[in-house]
Amino acid sequence: MIRIFNHYVHGAALRGMLFDLGLVLMVALFAVGMQVNSVDQALPLAGTHVVSLAACVFFINSASGLYESAQTVTPARSVTRVILVLLVALPLAYSIFGLLPASFTHRHTVQLSMMAGVAALITRRAYLSHSSAAAAGRTRIMIFGAGPAALVVGNTLKAADPNALIVGYVAGPNEREPAVPLGEILAHEGTLPDIARRLGVAEIVVALTERRSGSMPLRQLLDCKASGTKVYDLNTHFEKTLGQIRVDYLSASWLIFGDGFNQGAWRTAVKRVFDIFCASLLILLSAPIMAVAAVCIKFESRGPALYRQQRVGQNGQPFSIAKFRSMRTDAEKDGKPVWAAANDNRVTRVGAIIRRLRIDELPQLFNVLRGDMSLVGPRPERPYFVDQLTQEIPFYALRHSVKPGVTGWAQVRYAYGATIEESQEKLQFDLYYVKNHTLFLDLVVLMETVGVVLTGKGAR
Repeated sequence: MIRIFNHYVHGAALRGMLFDLGLVLMVALFAVGMQVNSVDQALPLAGTHVVSLAACVFFINSASGLYESAQTVTPARSVTRVILVLLVALPLAYSIFGLLPASFTHRHTVQLSMMAGVAALITRRAYLSHSSAAAAGRTRIMIFGAGPAALVVGNTLKAADPNALIVGYVAGPNEREPAVPLGEILAHEGTLPDIARRLGVAEIVVALTERRSGSMPLRQLLDCKASGTKVYDLNTHFEKTLGQIRVDYLSASWLIFGDGFNQGAWRTAVKRVFDIFCASLLILLSAPIMAVAAVCIKFESRGPALYRQQRVGQNGQPFSIAKFRSMRTDAEKDGKPVWAAANDNRVTRVGAIIRRLRIDELPQLFNVLRGDMSLVGPRPERPYFVDQLTQEIPFYALRHSVKPGVTGWAQVRYAYGATIEESQEKLQFDLYYVKNHTLFLDLVVLMETVGVVLTGKGAR
């Protein structure tokens, strides 16, 4: 994992992005250069077009999730995703190079060449997202611990990081009943540095369930770190691997003495300017969509097109949001707030469509302009649920230390939460955002939101 502006990015994904970006630039310059018999002449002639295409392909591939491992995705779903990406990318490539000067006699040939090149690149990227990393190139990780916590870490790595290779577990001195497979427990042959050196370990994750006196060999772990082996505690492991902060293993001291939570005046000012610019642009672009949605809602059922709700914002302050109505007007006729459920029968036919495409959230862009919300942040919740969740889930109130968002890290990483347990899962992503938020992470969230909207992921 590579940390960029406080956000962890898979090294393989970053290398793939840079490789594809460079490949598109080279192919486009070569295609134009072949027609004018000089690559040197291609740059002034089509440099803007080449860079525009490379940027568009990079954005489309990133937003569609092609740089993430798709080994758990069915081939049919991957094929559907590739088709959707090609339907966007190919006309875009054709249009960009259709803007070449009219004097360019081989413009059509370049257009077709670039369409073929983009199609090959996207197909290759989809194939690589399903392929397993070679064992020689995977990060060798040893887990110090053999109890329930170590089992959770091992299962997390196996499910979330195809570039991780677990060499085994080393049981702690006070762990009597292993929870991990016995065949994966390493024999105590020497100290931790000896074991790490012998097995070529690059990382050690400390996942001891039992931490009583004598269970943590600090000197040995320090020697491992001094020799070049990275040593992570349990919380940092989940933070960098899953982009979340697990509350079941979290201590207040880790949050207090660790880095993050940078809420300075400069960061706040930059975020506000970014919010105003993007919200204004999105309102202009989505105005026709909002108008059509309002007409369809009014046409299908009686009642207002918009409805307002009280939500809890930054520092626990209540504010009012507007959303397009996606349910019947008597959805909460007894006056008691109810979470939306999968296949909720209160949702209208138009409502199901606008919820799936997140159109119902568009009026909240005006909340962003007013300053109640940010474009990216934890989703604002209703006071009734906030009171309940604050009592049930540790550290829940921390999500109110920043402005709520129209979209957020939890929204692009986890499906809709409609129970206490699901809300806790989402909180773990919200805590990651609150701790590590930067403009870079906001851009990542916005990019992934495009993919979520196109696939309808997590909608209810």
